Amino acid sequence: MHALRRLLRSDLPRYFIASLLALAVDTAVLSLGLRAVHLPLAWSATLGFVAGAAVAYLLSIRWVFRQRTLARAPAVEFLTFAGIGLVGLGITQVVLWIGVIELQLIPEAVKLAAAVITFAFNYLVRKALLFAAARRIPPPATESPV
Repeated sequence: MHALRRLLRSDLPRYFIASLLALAVDTAVLSLGLRAVHLPLAWSATLGFVAGAAVAYLLSIRWVFRQRTLARAPAVEFLTFAGIGLVGLGITQVVLWIGVIELQLIPEAVKLAAAVITFAFNYLVRKALLFAAARRIPPPATESPV
């Protein structure tokens, strides 16, 4: 019971909720791109991923994580967040290609399978690189007059 309470106080449940919201946006844009706009799978998946990543980033810095390693360098933080996301996009694209093109599965179902893998990767890498208190960059030192 103690372990469950500790887990619920951690950032993992908040990250999970934020990821579910981002996944909902991602999947909706993927489906809209495929079915309403008739874009190719790769374009629909990329647009969905970008929309979902924006939601994930905003929720991550505003609600999920209490510590921000690069809070004093928001441009670097965002670029790093996006770079990690690009690796996640690569994982998603490979899983979608295998599931939809090779196995002829429903794109939305394959997207959910890819999301599990991408969720674990993104959480672990982002937590370690961007949202760890131990890695926090100190404020710039001010020079004292001589």
